[in-house]
Amino acid sequence: MKRSLILAVLLVPTVGAVVASKNLSRGAHANDAVSDFRREREPTTIVQIPRGMNGEFSVHAKINGIAAPMVVDTGATSIVLTYETAKAAGFPLELLDYNVDVQTAGGRTKAARLWLDRIVIGKLVERSVPALVVPRGQMKTNLLGMSFLDRLESFEVRADQLMLHGFQEPPVLHISRRSTVLR
Repeated sequence: MKRSLILAVLLVPTVGAVVASKNLSRGAHANDAVSDFRREREPTTIVQIPRGMNGEFSVHAKINGIAAPMVVDTGATSIVLTYETAKAAGFPLELLDYNVDVQTAGGRTKAARLWLDRIVIGKLVERSVPALVVPRGQMKTNLLGMSFLDRLESFEVRADQLMLHGFQEPPVLHISRRSTVLR
């Protein structure tokens, strides 16, 4: 009886460890499958932007669904929106706190912090992107700064073309009571 009890005490942890290691390897396989799925569903996307006559790279972005022409500015730490663009995108400008010191081409001013729900440039989509907005009349052009560019895989200039390397928006999983749909 004592031998059986000692044998049981020694075998239970061993069996538990074997079962746990099998579950861990299944989990690792599941992780690999999810990673493979993500790589298949999010191919690298390249958006090419030609250099304009004035030497700048201008993009046609959509901010929260609203068209917003922008100039790429790697010297800007953030996306900076004009008052007019931010208003068109539906931000409550009168409720924002203009407490961030910024230096613009027109001089020093204060800006307010906000978050863009979604910004789209070509097939590149980024969500929850920090940005700034300046008071009315302080800037004439929206700036696409590093708060967007840092999210990309990379960006480079080749022969008067700015190449933005990023990922397509991942598919959205829609779950209802009747079915699960990947869109």
